[in-house]
Amino acid sequence: MGYPHFSQDCEEHHGLVRDFGGERPQIVCLCGSTRFKDEINAANARLTLEGNLVISLGVFGHVDMPDVDWTTGGTDCKRLLDDLHKRKIDLADEVYVINVGGYVGESTRGEIAYAVKIGRPVRFLDPVPADWEDEYQEGASAHA
Repeated sequence: MGYPHFSQDCEEHHGLVRDFGGERPQIVCLCGSTRFKDEINAANARLTLEGNLVISLGVFGHVDMPDVDWTTGGTDCKRLLDDLHKRKIDLADEVYVINVGGYVGESTRGEIAYAVKIGRPVRFLDPVPADWEDEYQEGASAHA
């Protein structure tokens, strides 16, 4: 639990959980390069229409803010967005990587490693090489 849990707060805060009239929808966090804005939006729509609760990217930096340094850790803005995306992964049941043409950049690799480290299943839009799973499993160990 990411916050202090005090029994006297239960009634107040647990009332925020809504009854969906059945099972809670699967929560899917999208990851991928912001250069794939159209593909990310298409995956968001498709997964939503399949009944998933989708957490997507909040800023498409490569497309919407091309003058910012988007290298991993390059700016305070980039570090903020990377940290926020890991919190989104914390909320998710699984991670869905938009890896158009097999492309997975450095930030996305870090997100995959983080997801694996905390036990989130990871799926990919496009196939990845068979040995690539070993790489991101090792990345999870390195990010531990």
